[in-house]
This record gives sequence, structure tokens and C-alpha cells, in this order.
Amino acid sequence: MALTSALRAQFFRVANDWAPLLQTFADSAHGRALCAAVDGRVAAGARVYPGEVFRALSLTPRSAVRVLILGQDPYHGPGQAEGLAFSVASDQRWPPSLRNILHEWHRDLGQPLPQSGSLRRWADQGVLLLNASLTVEDGLAGSHSRLGWQVLTDSIVEALVASSEPIAFLLWGAHAQASAPRIQAAGHHLVLCCNHPSPLAARRGSAPFMGCGHFGQASRFLAATGRGELCWSLA
Repeated sequence: MALTSALRAQFFRVANDWAPLLQTFADSAHGRALCAAVDGRVAAGARVYPGEVFRALSLTPRSAVRVLILGQDPYHGPGQAEGLAFSVASDQRWPPSLRNILHEWHRDLGQPLPQSGSLRRWADQGVLLLNASLTVEDGLAGSHSRLGWQVLTDSIVEALVASSEPIAFLLWGAHAQASAPRIQAAGHHLVLCCNHPSPLAARRGSAPFMGCGHFGQASRFLAATGRGELCWSLA
């Protein structure tokens, strides 16, 4: 579904403990400029995805986050993006990166491959599926990456880094790994890095995504630090 309402209004629809951060950003100069830019593209006739921009934050409150998976921007094909990084709507075919994610999850944990490519159930278990840019135009990957989204998403990452509760940060690819030093400096979080799950990188280099075992490592870390074992169920 494409974005049809004014972006600013969506900042004020998130009713959980992310609300203060979102509303402060919406009222800032950066936030006003971002809303004007995105709304301007919609007014010009661009199809902008997803329709529910802050779904990841709505489904996974700040206080509930146990894992962060950081993507780049939403899928840019019709019907694909559902507001969760790497996830697609249940009636969509799996994009290549998601296919690799689910096959590694299956290999690592022994869970049966799901029928659907929606990762909504992970979000319900405390996995924040956050993209660095939260909107994109139809057929144009990265088209909103320079509109100012990263000012907001960096502040979301910083809020999680500042949490006293241990969190597992799964950083796949160079873009996500730019956040690693500040997370590691906090001293009490788990930082797991490997290549991006895209077919171009998933099996290459010294830290391939396939075989990384991040799902099991994150679950064991959370159990050991008293945050409860994460089962990563999609059933």
C-alpha cells in the first residue's frame, strides 16, 4: 500500500513509548523539511511506500526491544513493503535478501521455512525491524535516502544504545555496521556483524551472512542477560 495521508500526521499516531521521540523530531526543522519533501513527492504523483511508515515502531515499543535488525530502505515494488525491514506482505514472493535471511534462520535454528515472508511475529517478540530510510518511491531503490530520514533513525538507534537493558544489534552489511563503534562503546550490548544478506554479498568475504548463526547467538545472549530467550518463531 502506498502513502496517501500527510506524513506529519503519522508521527503523531504512534501511541507507545516511541511517541515523545517521534513528536520531537516532527516539530524540529529536520522533521518539517522531511515531511515537506515526502509530501511534495506524493503531491507530484510519486507512489511512495509503505502506507504505514512507522509500523515497526508501533509494533515494537522502545521498552520491549530486545533485538535490532537495521535495513536500508523499504522494498520499492508494488505491494511488497509493509513497514518492517526485510519483511514483505504475506501475499508477496520472497525477495532475494529475505530468502537468504529465512534460509539462514532455518539452518541456524532448525525451524521449518514459513509459508509467508512477513516477519511480523518477530516484531511482536521484541525484534525491531528498522530501516535507515522509512520511505521509498515505486521502482526507485534508495530514492528517499537523502531526504533526512537518517537523522531520525540515528536518534532511534542512539536511544536503544542508551538503554540500560542489554540489546542484540544484528548489523548486516557496511551500511548497518557504521553504527557498530557507538554501540560497542556502551559495553553491555551484543554486536553481531556480517555481510548483507543480498545475493551479491551473502556468501562472500571473511564474514558471509550464510552460516553467520546470528539468530541463535542473539537468543543465547538474551537468555544469559536475563531478558528471556527469543524463540524467533514465525509460526
